[in-house]
Amino acid sequence: MSPVLTHRLDDKNCDRQFLIICDHASNYIPPELAGLGLPQDQLVRHIAYDIGALNVASLIAEGLNCPLVASQFSRLLIDPNRGLDDPTLVVKLSDGTIIPANRKVDPFNDKVAWQARIDDYYKPYNFAVKQAIASAEAAGHVPIILSVHSFTPHWRGQKRPWHAAVLWDKDDRLRDLMVDYMARQPDICFGDNAPYSGQLKNDCLYRHGTKNGLPHALVELRQDEISDAAGQAHWAAHMVAIMKHAKNIDEMREIRHFGSVNDAEETAKI
Repeated sequence: MSPVLTHRLDDKNCDRQFLIICDHASNYIPPELAGLGLPQDQLVRHIAYDIGALNVASLIAEGLNCPLVASQFSRLLIDPNRGLDDPTLVVKLSDGTIIPANRKVDPFNDKVAWQARIDDYYKPYNFAVKQAIASAEAAGHVPIILSVHSFTPHWRGQKRPWHAAVLWDKDDRLRDLMVDYMARQPDICFGDNAPYSGQLKNDCLYRHGTKNGLPHALVELRQDEISDAAGQAHWAAHMVAIMKHAKNIDEMREIRHFGSVNDAEETAKI
């Protein structure tokens, strides 16, 4: 099976001003890796993929008639939303669960297996996103990138109040639209860099959005909000409305280099 799912990348009639990506779309692990030593009940948990995210991402891309790039491998194999220098690129412990087959998969122990994961999964996903951006730019567009993720309703016994959230670094163009839009929606608790931060060094949006000066943001959707078709359609409709509004704003059609908070940290080290 291909490590990457793509839609509309070759469709000349699609709207290339938008690009939807889904980093943690799948919990697939090839049979020869025997579930990484985990029982099946662990592979359907959030540690293996972002539950419900792919369905929402697909609906957003359909509503915008735009390209979609999604992973077709579990984040337990390798996480495409991490930098190559991130120690959790191939995770060994996730939410209390030890990943047996990952114990020695790193540059210091089993470098062959580590490099194979990069070559077989990480690089093809990274290339597909690059290819989608290049196609948009070749057609004269500055693509607005939306990354779709999901998060658990509870974490370590604590209920999370947010129904959804936007994660961002220093480029606040799409973030501002999302926060303003959600503030006008009744009964929605919308997080702003919560429950996670969008300032993860060398993550997918840093590599493809920040470094290229493209408008971008990551939306996190609480998994109980998108557990069925109605919830998925509901949140996809919100995202489509925001993205369509973004299309008509001049600064969304501009390459602007905001940089990252991590750039300042790197400068301070020097």
